[in-house]
Amino acid sequence: MQVTENRAVTIHYTLTNQAGDVVDSSRDGEPLPYIHGIGALVPGLERELEGKSAGDNVAVTVQPEEGYGHKVLELVQSVPREVFQLDGEIEVGMRFQAETDNGVEMVEVIAVDDKAVTVDANHPLAGEALNFDVDIVEVREATAEEIEHGHIHGEGGCHQH
Repeated sequence: MQVTENRAVTIHYTLTNQAGDVVDSSRDGEPLPYIHGIGALVPGLERELEGKSAGDNVAVTVQPEEGYGHKVLELVQSVPREVFQLDGEIEVGMRFQAETDNGVEMVEVIAVDDKAVTVDANHPLAGEALNFDVDIVEVREATAEEIEHGHIHGEGGCHQH
């Protein structure tokens, strides 16, 4: 069976950056299940998996425009330090949930001084080429319920909706 829209697909993957550092991998744990064609993966990877079958290996470099996008400068903002309700020090690299015009988003602290904290709401991999090495483990028809819920159900069914 081939990977096409609304198929339940299970993959093992390793994601590396341009320096060859492993950013993420499923290989030491459970494979990743997803429904193909609903935007569960970055567009460039999903396109490359289309038409493949269980047992296939796909190695692809996904450019930023088909990955997490390019960095958007407007998503980097300096906010007054007193906005942060935190016991302890605010440090570069910390991640927080922030209320934005687009709802709640994760932001990363990229600079701190006495008066302000600079945060970046871009995805941490925005602007980077993504190197994927993917093994397709299983491809099957997704159930109507899985498609409706937008995710694969494990044994025993789904959580309550």
